[in-house]
Amino acid sequence: MSEEKNEPLDFIRTIVSNDVANGCKVVTRFPPEPNGYLHIGHAKAICIDFGVAREFGGVCHLRMDDTNPTKEDVEYVDSIQDDVRWLGFDWEDKFFYASDYYEKLYEFAMEIIRRGKAFVCDLSADEVKEYRGNLTEPGKESPFRNRSIEENLDLFERMRKGEFPDGSRTLRAKIDMAHPNVHMRDPAIYRIRHAHHHRTGDSWCIYPMYDFAHCLSDSIEGITHSLCTLEFEIHRPLYDWFIEAAGATPHPRQIEFSRLNLTYTVMSKRRLLELVQGKHVNGWDDPRMPTICGLRRRGYTPEAIRKFCEILGITKTNSLSDIALLEHCLREDLNKRAPRVMAVMDPLKVVIENYPEGQCEELEATNNPEDPTQGERLVPFSRNIYIDRNDFMEEPPKKFFRLAPGAEVRLRYGYFIRCTEVIKDAAGNITELRCTYDPETRGGSAPDGRKVKGTIHWVSADHAVEAEVRQYDRLFSVENPGAEDNWLDCLNQDSLEIKKAYLEPELTKAVPGFICQFERQGYFCADKDSTPEKLIFNRTVALRDSWAKTQNKN
Repeated sequence: MSEEKNEPLDFIRTIVSNDVANGCKVVTRFPPEPNGYLHIGHAKAICIDFGVAREFGGVCHLRMDDTNPTKEDVEYVDSIQDDVRWLGFDWEDKFFYASDYYEKLYEFAMEIIRRGKAFVCDLSADEVKEYRGNLTEPGKESPFRNRSIEENLDLFERMRKGEFPDGSRTLRAKIDMAHPNVHMRDPAIYRIRHAHHHRTGDSWCIYPMYDFAHCLSDSIEGITHSLCTLEFEIHRPLYDWFIEAAGATPHPRQIEFSRLNLTYTVMSKRRLLELVQGKHVNGWDDPRMPTICGLRRRGYTPEAIRKFCEILGITKTNSLSDIALLEHCLREDLNKRAPRVMAVMDPLKVVIENYPEGQCEELEATNNPEDPTQGERLVPFSRNIYIDRNDFMEEPPKKFFRLAPGAEVRLRYGYFIRCTEVIKDAAGNITELRCTYDPETRGGSAPDGRKVKGTIHWVSADHAVEAEVRQYDRLFSVENPGAEDNWLDCLNQDSLEIKKAYLEPELTKAVPGFICQFERQGYFCADKDSTPEKLIFNRTVALRDSWAKTQNKN
């Protein structure tokens, strides 16, 4: 339980702790609508819903609130389960659908009618909107509001039997058209929709509205604490009203917390769908997307995401969280677990002239200096190697400590080399370097005690394997694209750069999802489409940690 951490409890855990002290057995739920893929904002909700239940010895249900058949799909149901499991949470046998309760929800609606608290309305959607009023003006009552209980029961039963076309009638709650909360102005309970449902098929042609089905599904499942984001705060009076009007027990307690908003992206399902359908990205799992499957494909770890959500904490104030903090959490995690390898992104060939032709030796390299248990590996070394082009300058400035004409540098895990000649093409472009090596400096140190200030990475040109490397940047060029009217105009046109790189040959064994650090380059993940014949790596995150540097300055 949270008390064992000896840390102040957030307001949700304080409430739950008091309830547990009074004998409450905690039951929470994570209730997504299966109409899209989950994003990192949902990850925060998952961590809270499952985390609170786990900490207080309770259970958390996973429920699909599948009340809108025209927008839902089994694909989304499957992806949601995959994402929750990947984040490290388990609902055990507590997996449900709102559609499991359609018959019970229908009976609840009939009971509300019998109590004189609901009516069948013939107004069109546009007319209902016109009658509703606004924040400063009260609404007008529907001309059908005073139908008798008997007539409403009859019409609602006929709605269920499919006698009326889509949109011709709705069942509405009878609350108060002058209520200051517009959600309480006789909201719809059921609408007619002759649509095939992914679970119930064509057995229903009326479907409950989300606000109605959600709260009563919570009650049916015995949920004790309905934890949700702040946009549902204004819906809470309706949540409570439906449960009371239906005579449902128990009555869960709804508690709201701030949602997770992230810089340089959008967190609206509608907008994410627009990005996918408009082909601005390559699907829901595009590594630039804030979807959980996109983050996973890019190389994010569940541990890093959970840590990020933990640091953000639980508050009542909506804010914009810096993506640099998320990246910081990822670096902290990958620094401990990701093995190091060498990769050359912009190759410049180096011929070591005094190294024997045809010879190859294997040099010992440390897999991860942060974790000695990962051991060492052998990397091939030969006469011909590649270095990164930016590790050489023909006319270097004063504090350039890498390779230059006449200068000596250390090859990572290898030897000291000295540049003796620069080869250029007819246009004056550098195509090759000629160097010599000191065979007494294997392992990176000289017996005579001389020092070099620069160490560069490399790969053997005779053994390296080619790879496609996808370097990702922010999806949007502005910090808060969601606040812009023309938000699509803010897309970063340089958010993806594809390069050809040369890697250590050992990486042909990398399976999709394998994460490593390309030394001095960043962290990279083998893409789901990567094969030994065609290696594809996604850049997960760069090595530079802007968040940590900002915090150190403060």
